[in-house]
Amino acid sequence: MSDETRARAAADAIWTAWSSGERIAELPAHLRPRDDAEGMAAQAALARHAGASYGWKIAATTTAGQAHIGVTGPLPGLLFDRFRHEPGEVLPSDDMHMRVVEAEFAYRMGADVAPDAGRDELLAAVDGLHLAVEAPDSRFTRFETAGSAQLLADCACAGRFVLGPDVPGWRDLDLSTWGTAVWINGAEAATGSGGTVLGDPRTALAWIAADLGRYGLQLRAGDVVTTGTTTAPVPVGPGDEVRAEFGRLGEVAFRFAV
Repeated sequence: MSDETRARAAADAIWTAWSSGERIAELPAHLRPRDDAEGMAAQAALARHAGASYGWKIAATTTAGQAHIGVTGPLPGLLFDRFRHEPGEVLPSDDMHMRVVEAEFAYRMGADVAPDAGRDELLAAVDGLHLAVEAPDSRFTRFETAGSAQLLADCACAGRFVLGPDVPGWRDLDLSTWGTAVWINGAEAATGSGGTVLGDPRTALAWIAADLGRYGLQLRAGDVVTTGTTTAPVPVGPGDEVRAEFGRLGEVAFRFAV
């Protein structure tokens, strides 16, 4: 079996779980990616099923998150259009497995940027900053023990994503100290700051720009890059109302279906 055929077959298995709502213990041995590059190849092959993507997420941007899923660094994952939502929407809840939400800062690229671009060049290519909430998920029963290669094949636990308002004057803000909070059903559930994200969301953006180069990829104009959770992941369930607060920058609110 060629590497391309293996990647497509692995993507088929993951998509079957994704679309059915069932979970798998692990990919069959003959399809299981042997390294991160093979995991990313399977991730790319998912586009045959999931359709168009609009950017990237970054998983495990904290040491606690990395320890939780047994990896040594962050992981990139595609964001697919079909799982993108707007504030105020009611998100499906019948397919949730991880059952958490995360308040995040998301950059929108205004130009292509090479993987070896310097930080100033990278930030100059950014067209805007958005407030966002991710509801990550995994197709693996025990995502904590799946390993980096399989998690990459699984789009780094990409799930549903709510893209909130853009932030005027974002270039003048120090996001490393910017406070955030997540409220569930009117009660504060977690607080944090942009510093939780590799010390600074800009550092996370630089990380993924460089990391994609390992796989022959790069950030493109129009890509949205959500940089990782600013608080500990917050448990949610059907019917819950979610509000992520970002101080004077605004909020992102929605709820899950009962």
